Amino acid sequence: MSTQSTHPILFTHSAPQQAFRLLELTPELVGLLTKEDGATLQLKSPAQSQSQSQNSTGSQQQQYVNLCTPTQTYRIREVQSSNSLHVIRPSDGGAKRGDINIVGGAGDQVGEEGLNLDLVDTMTAIAKCGSTLELDVPSGGFSARPFLEGALGVFDGDGVDGNSARGDLGMRGEEEEKERGDIIRCVFDDVPLSLAECERGWVELCAFVLPRAERSSSSSTRAVSEYCRRPSAQVKIDVWKKAMEGAVLQGIDLEKQFLVRDLWKSVLDEDDDGTVVEPFPRDLFEAVVRRVCESGEELGGLFDDAQMKWASIDKKKCLQWVGETYLEAVAPSTKTAVGRVEFLATWKNHLPESWRDDVSLSQLTNDSYKFPDPTTICYVNEADRQKLKNNLSTDISADTAAKKSRNWHELFKNKRQKR
Repeated sequence: MSTQSTHPILFTHSAPQQAFRLLELTPELVGLLTKEDGATLQLKSPAQSQSQSQNSTGSQQQQYVNLCTPTQTYRIREVQSSNSLHVIRPSDGGAKRGDINIVGGAGDQVGEEGLNLDLVDTMTAIAKCGSTLELDVPSGGFSARPFLEGALGVFDGDGVDGNSARGDLGMRGEEEEKERGDIIRCVFDDVPLSLAECERGWVELCAFVLPRAERSSSSSTRAVSEYCRRPSAQVKIDVWKKAMEGAVLQGIDLEKQFLVRDLWKSVLDEDDDGTVVEPFPRDLFEAVVRRVCESGEELGGLFDDAQMKWASIDKKKCLQWVGETYLEAVAPSTKTAVGRVEFLATWKNHLPESWRDDVSLSQLTNDSYKFPDPTTICYVNEADRQKLKNNLSTDISADTAAKKSRNWHELFKNKRQKR
């Protein structure tokens, strides 16, 4: 039998070892990073104040970090491995025999005489990783609403209305617009989600930045989120009703593309002395209009545009939003349930006349309402919807859960139980 002589390669390890964490990238992220103009990735975690407020309610809030692209969020979780991974580095030719201790199989140090070792071919383990980090996206995706709801105060219409219209009918100047964009970005920095998901949540809540007069009168030590508000359901439906009335009086067809500035002019009030007064902040008005705009326009105006210019209302989106918002305003719980006939009639009155025949309960989100009795209806809030989803998820069988798990011991555990 012929024998072959091999050239030995010395394998060493450095001390101390370096702290490496290996992250498994998805194909989408690899493609994003290898592009010539690849996007910036962010590691984001919840604000400390949000974690403290959640812990004060009795629930245990664990610290975590998400990896965010401009449009997508990934959860980072640690996966233990029974096989350690070594990060190795080839020699740069600068190693000396005096720097290396050669150890035999029994762990005893042996001499270098008689060993034909070429230090140029040395491989050095510089880190040992007993676990890896993997990226995960939940089946339902992520929503920024819970984070923004916890950070932003509720605006109920008190304290800010009745301001005199500023300049050209409340138009924001370039400097004020920049301040507004900076405030929104600071709020988003404390939300552990991508920018696109933060914008989506902001639009869904009709969140807005208080006018500069309200911000300047506040203490400089206040958190940036205190400069922003999310309107209550009653305020949102009141703003929409005012816009509907103004559109009718000024002959603005909301079923076609229209100038937002013209609709804003139609809602302004006038004092006895002829002074034009804003019934509510213009940013709140734009937030409500933006909420029912067609896809692609609802995010406009947050950062790039000075203010909304043109708008086209999405009929389906508007029907659903008006119905759910009105129901939340008048019947937020089972105790305040209203008659179905009464609800449908009022819902129709809050829409353009040609859309009223399309009003039906099928236009609402399935889990956004319930029937306390055969004749009444009430709203189901987001927290209760989430509880319902969590209860449904607990019905998944152990076999299904094991199949989704990457832990091999869970698979064998279920098999042993069946025998």
